[in-house]
Amino acid sequence: MVHDGALQDAKKIDAQQLKQAIRLWGREMGFSAIAFAAPELSAAGAGLADWLAQGLHGGMDYMARNTEKREQPTKLVVGTRSIIIARLDYLPAKSPVAEPDSALISRYALGRDYHKTMRNRLQKLAEQIESAVGPFGYRAFADSAPVMEVELARLAGLGWRGKHTLLLSRSGSWFFLGELFTELPLPPDMPTEGHCGNCDACLKSCPTNAFVGPYRLDARRCISYLTIEHAGPIPEDLRPLLGTRIYGCDDCQLACPWNRFARPAELPDFLPRNGLDHSRLIDLLAWTETEFNDRLAGSPIRRIGHERWLRNIAVALGNTPATKTAITALRARMNHPSDLVREHVAWTLERLGATQTK
Repeated sequence: MVHDGALQDAKKIDAQQLKQAIRLWGREMGFSAIAFAAPELSAAGAGLADWLAQGLHGGMDYMARNTEKREQPTKLVVGTRSIIIARLDYLPAKSPVAEPDSALISRYALGRDYHKTMRNRLQKLAEQIESAVGPFGYRAFADSAPVMEVELARLAGLGWRGKHTLLLSRSGSWFFLGELFTELPLPPDMPTEGHCGNCDACLKSCPTNAFVGPYRLDARRCISYLTIEHAGPIPEDLRPLLGTRIYGCDDCQLACPWNRFARPAELPDFLPRNGLDHSRLIDLLAWTETEFNDRLAGSPIRRIGHERWLRNIAVALGNTPATKTAITALRARMNHPSDLVREHVAWTLERLGATQTK
């Protein structure tokens, strides 16, 4: 919906001054950076099409849908004239504890669900802009629609695409991205140059060799995909490579030299909850479905469901030393109603040399 009055008011305000004001408001709302992009991504379409054609997206069928809207944001939100890109840092102040029986969870998921935090702040930013220029058409997105957010952020100069496919900046990659599609006539910012050079530390760090080359990820081997997006059994040849990672993986980011310059997040939303930064696998395996849902309310982890949670923990326990406590905890799950859970528990017990008959 186009608000002609708002557009006329916006034209009375110098575009660069308005952009600077939006950046200031964004900082006041907790964003670490704000940038602006034009709604044109057709140049990125060929790379996406090739990636999909090779089947590297695995079971993420949604990636193959709405490709036209991904390449042309104006078809996703009619009337879009500029896109405001927001960066929100999430790195915890302390690194998670890494004991042999510790559950490793991707840092982005230790605190509150970033979707809610990002959307709430984008909404407040939009309302602040409205107070200056009047009502205008906009829609906020936080990893919730067919939006090529890394490419938009790259074009807006928030960073460059690292060889691990994530957006990377001189202050690292520990951040979320969100977008405001607007009908405001704001000129785009300029892209920045990449600074990876000959470094391939991120590619070499992957436990499952999921990178088939620079800037090319085979999701079917990616631990984040296997523990979050993948609904079925985890391939047996990959299970020993998961270590004790039960939700996501940060290895490629941890290996990146630029992340030495990352600063801890300022927002309390992303502080670890429920002791997830120092939890033991056997304790998490004991959670009932009700406990899982209650304790992880407001967490991004909750969306994988209790079944995948148990599947992932069972595999992780297969990569730890065999102890009586672990074996007892696993055997307690042998009669779980889910075939998926029972299969992975059985695999782990066999791997630990502790089949049910022993």
